[in-house]
Amino acid sequence: MENFIVSARKYRPVTFESVVGQQHTTNTLKNAIRNNQLAQTFLFCGPRGVGKTTCARILAKTINCTNLKADGETCGTCDSCQTFSIGNSFNVNELDAASNNSVDDMRNLIEQVRIPPQAARYKIYIIDEVHMLSQAAFNAFLKTLEEPPRYTIFILATTEKHKILPTILSRCQIFDFNRIKVADITAHLASIAQKEGIKFDPDGLHIIAQKADGGLRDALSMFDQIVTFSGRNVTYRAVIENLNIFDYDYYFNVTDSLLHEDTANTLLLFDEILFKGYDGAQFISGLSGHLRNLLVGKDASTIKLFEVSESIKAKYLQQSQASSTSFLLSAIDIAKQCDLNYKLSKNQRLQVELALLKICHLSSVFNLAADPTMILKRQVKTS
Repeated sequence: MENFIVSARKYRPVTFESVVGQQHTTNTLKNAIRNNQLAQTFLFCGPRGVGKTTCARILAKTINCTNLKADGETCGTCDSCQTFSIGNSFNVNELDAASNNSVDDMRNLIEQVRIPPQAARYKIYIIDEVHMLSQAAFNAFLKTLEEPPRYTIFILATTEKHKILPTILSRCQIFDFNRIKVADITAHLASIAQKEGIKFDPDGLHIIAQKADGGLRDALSMFDQIVTFSGRNVTYRAVIENLNIFDYDYYFNVTDSLLHEDTANTLLLFDEILFKGYDGAQFISGLSGHLRNLLVGKDASTIKLFEVSESIKAKYLQQSQASSTSFLLSAIDIAKQCDLNYKLSKNQRLQVELALLKICHLSSVFNLAADPTMILKRQVKTS
């Protein structure tokens, strides 16, 4: 039986060009290498799973490549590239600061720094999760960072820049990595699915990208999970079932009922949602987001703010035209207030149901405000 390799490892970028969503960083690094303007200490900061360690490894490999291409990428064939690729390079050292964070660990590193590189231009040290170093370890490391040997380059990576001493930060060239856009993650997942011969639904890939919250590694992990769950057919339905995500149709149906003041159907839909095991807080928070998207869809110039597939975007645009701006603003305010009060409420279901009923009757309230004589007309009818 062949060993399975997860997508996050199998398709890990090996060149700057293949890094997803961090062009501002990769272009700067390539220019620095081409112009021979390399700093001696780099600090890569950003959320998890966005390519910090990957870029550190690519940079380390590229710096010592003896036959760089015209675009600043590694050749992949020289001795330095080959030894790096198989993990036998003596000139690139990786240290996990989460488990090697003591003063003694730093002293061992400083002793190694004194040894010049073997058959290479630079000796490179990649220190991951550098914020985990102890105060004493930082202090021991500070002098080496301040006056490193000319053949040494440090590449530090962290998810929590604010925990690093200002004296360390002042000695680093800092690169802030962004959360990766939904569209970029979706395109990357689609390319992997095509290479692997996996059937996919664009809506399903969009949901995975949104759930990943800007982290490509998280997206690839979810993608692998759903490929296994669905039998290599990543559909929208398989994604929402496996990841326990609300179906968009629920929000569209609930909003339709709210717009038509259909209180019975609104409460029945909410009951169905609870019956399927979803949380009321999750529903009301998602409804706020849905109403926000409808408000955004009222103006053609803000449609680009939608991070959904084209088919879902068309549904949003259609429903936004049927909703008034005053209704959406008031509904969002009611939903937001319900979300704030939800955890404090002893009867949480009632809290959500009251919010839905209030939203249901917004149209009547607006009509009464516009024509106060309607109250008198109703009183006459009832009498």
